[in-house]
Amino acid sequence: MTGDHYFTAEPSAPAHPREVEFHVAGRDYALASASGVFSATRLDPGTAVLLRKADLPTAATGGHLLDIGSGFGPISCVLADLAPTATVWAVDVNERARALTAANAARIDAADRVHAVTPDEVPADVTFTQVWSNPPIHIGKPELHGLLRRWLPRLAPDGVGWLVVARHLGGDSLHRWLLDEGFAVTRHASQKGYRVLRVTR
Repeated sequence: MTGDHYFTAEPSAPAHPREVEFHVAGRDYALASASGVFSATRLDPGTAVLLRKADLPTAATGGHLLDIGSGFGPISCVLADLAPTATVWAVDVNERARALTAANAARIDAADRVHAVTPDEVPADVTFTQVWSNPPIHIGKPELHGLLRRWLPRLAPDGVGWLVVARHLGGDSLHRWLLDEGFAVTRHASQKGYRVLRVTR
């Protein structure tokens, strides 16, 4: 046993490399993963619902896209693949997750457009056309709220955020909190116990 979590900055557990395969928007993906990152052995069910139910970017989508808590990079890679002129910022505190995201971006020929970085490495003047996240609920409510307060205000005026949260982990209370924070929020979809929230400024 170790004290590592997926939000540990430097996981100490052996990596145990593996490959995760999944299918999104008619495309097949096979990405590298490893122990010590979020949902290391499969596409997380919440992430799968998000990518199935949210309005994915298209070839016409440009600008900067943000993936909060990228893990090994499934959301970032899908965004970069579907929006080939956009720049994707894949933010994660876990260095192993960032390394895997960078490697997976190279697998889909998007290494030059996917920036796998720590939160502090995102330039302060960048605003986002889209913000995507299966947010790290288990860091605790104060930290989660701080995370969303940090990034969602950086949506462009016409930008949109997409979040997925399990109902039993507070999806509906997070919806209410976002409304109290002044965001426009709609429950875009529900599936398998998950809420997909569409957030705008």
